[in-house]
Amino acid sequence: MDAVARLLRRGLPVTLAAVDPVLLELRGVLARAVDPGDEASRIAALDGTLRGLLARFPDARYAAAARALFGLPPATPGMNLTARRALAAERAGHEVHHFRKRVEPRLIATLTAELLADADRFTHAPLIAPRLAPVSARQPVLADPFAWEVAEQEEQLSLLWSAIYAARAELLAVERLISLRAERTDIVRAAVTAAWRWAGARAEAISYTTAFAPDLTIDELVALAGWTPPLTPGQTSRLTEAAAGGVAREQFVAHLHGETVLDDTWTTGLLAALQSTEPTSPEQPGAGGSSTAVPADPDQNG
Repeated sequence: MDAVARLLRRGLPVTLAAVDPVLLELRGVLARAVDPGDEASRIAALDGTLRGLLARFPDARYAAAARALFGLPPATPGMNLTARRALAAERAGHEVHHFRKRVEPRLIATLTAELLADADRFTHAPLIAPRLAPVSARQPVLADPFAWEVAEQEEQLSLLWSAIYAARAELLAVERLISLRAERTDIVRAAVTAAWRWAGARAEAISYTTAFAPDLTIDELVALAGWTPPLTPGQTSRLTEAAAGGVAREQFVAHLHGETVLDDTWTTGLLAALQSTEPTSPEQPGAGGSSTAVPADPDQNG
């Protein structure tokens, strides 16, 4: 907690002068650093990690205050700690003295807990994405069975991570659009794409673990992409089958035509944040009016 509190003096971005070395040794920071052996790389990774955690601060009431306190919007670049603290107190609805004595320590403790939880998730991750380094010359594969096997494993691993990151991108897009209260058709379209990418990632995870890592759990690998609504084993298998073989998005949707139960589970789960403020009608997901595995895709006719 003291290490995180020390960052308050300068706020973000993290600088060498303000950072406690213990934070640079966290598993989540080391895993994100382009070069874990380089201090500047770890500082950049810590800065990015903190920004992500503050963007998803678990206490909605104090989220803006926590961000302001550490120098992120609504704070502006160059604000000193006194000014940031006053702005944070205003956003929290407290007098500055009360905020500093009673609220600020809780915000620091919460951010510290989130940082440790992030490190723990990386500590227990089943697989960590490989780091890539620039290559200046061609690296041919020797005509040798062992070399072929190594190249194939790296190829499959790259396909796996490509699919996981693609799924993560689409799941993040859904959450962002929901937060923005975007048009429902835009959110539905993103949910369809997220289902396609997630199912494709699961298909790649099955291929990789079957060939090279039978000790890894498929569900744990796919969970790296982000949260998804819970599905039954049958629904999960059906989605995966529809995405197998790298099919296009249109083919994926066509394969799932007529399976409304997946509509009710996948899309209603993703759009749950909207349902408390929007009435359900027969044309909306979850009302039984859709005729595809995910809701009627706005990009398709009929």
